[in-house]
This record gives sequence, C-alpha cells and structure tokens, in this order.
Amino acid sequence: MAVTGGENRKTKDRTVALACLAFVGAAVGMSFAAVPFYRLYCQLTGYNGTTQRVEQASSVILDRKVNVTFDANVSSGLNWDFKPMQPSISPRIGETVEVKYTATNRSPYPVKGQAVFNVTPMEAAVYFNKIECFCFTETELKPGETLEMPVVFYVDPEIAGHAETKNIGTITLSYTFYPHGGEKPVAGLPEEAGQTKPKL
Repeated sequence: MAVTGGENRKTKDRTVALACLAFVGAAVGMSFAAVPFYRLYCQLTGYNGTTQRVEQASSVILDRKVNVTFDANVSSGLNWDFKPMQPSISPRIGETVEVKYTATNRSPYPVKGQAVFNVTPMEAAVYFNKIECFCFTETELKPGETLEMPVVFYVDPEIAGHAETKNIGTITLSYTFYPHGGEKPVAGLPEEAGQTKPKL
C-alpha cells in the first residue's frame, strides 16, 4: 500500500516533535548537572576564589611568609554579628594555622546560616588549602548564642613557584553568612565596589 503525502508529513511532524522533546529534556538535565560540574571546576582551578579542601597538612614549609587578612559579612536577611577574632596573620608558606571567627545570633529565635567564601586575589585561591572550616556545614545559633568557629588552613608552597603568583604578598579570606533557606554556591563572587569594605 502506497504511503500518501499526508501520512508522510505526519511522520515527519512526529519526528520533529520527538527531536524537540529530546532537546528540551537534555537541556533540563544539563541545567541540573551544571551546578556540580561548576563546583568541581571551581575546586580544581580556584575560579571565583574557590579554595581547596584537603585532608592533611603540607609536608613542605618555606621560610617566606605571606600576609593573610580576614573579612566577614552578613547578608541583609540574617540578624547575626559575625567577625574574625583577629584581622590578619603572617604564617610561613606551607605552615598549617588555625584562626577563628565568631558569630552571635541577635534575633529572639534559633537561626541557621550558611557561609559562602572567596579568596582574593583569585589567582591565589587554588593554593589556599582548607583542612577544617565552618563553611563546610550549616551553622545553627540559639537566641543570643555566640559561637567560635575555627578555620584550619595553609598556603600551598607551589604558590611561590609560578610567575603569576610568586609575588603575591597578601591574601584575603572573605566570608558572607546567608540564612539557610536552600542551596547556596560554595564560592561567592566578590561584592561590587562600594557595597562592602574593600578586600586588601
């Protein structure tokens, strides 16, 4: 039996419709996969100031020191007081050190927060290795509660061996706490000029 022109057109229309559905499905799937892939890319490259998470300390410590300054910010939706316990330190490159931030819940009810971080200059982020950090998990504070939160890190000695990073003398580790109301990016983009105090 011969296939008429109308039936042939219907077959082509179905093929086009199925192809469109497949394309939409693939696009939706890629959008969900984009976040973990982006995170992995940031972790491997230090893009957007993403630091490295490691399990152990460096086995190499250089004589040269680097100045590390600390910055703390709170989003407008979180009634917390958040600050570093010291403004800066000067460890030797490769030396494992611990610093602490404090957070106080000024609201009359328990609140959960999640810290987003970045490192500037961004070229240094891939060499900034965290062993322990409050930013790895959410933080919950009771009304009026103050919590000391440690960060254990070292600056990888390889920073001194690359032309684009060997002259970096100061690194800033910056955190911003957000209300925990859903997934937040691991690393935040630096704030626009004039919105927060400048990162040195």
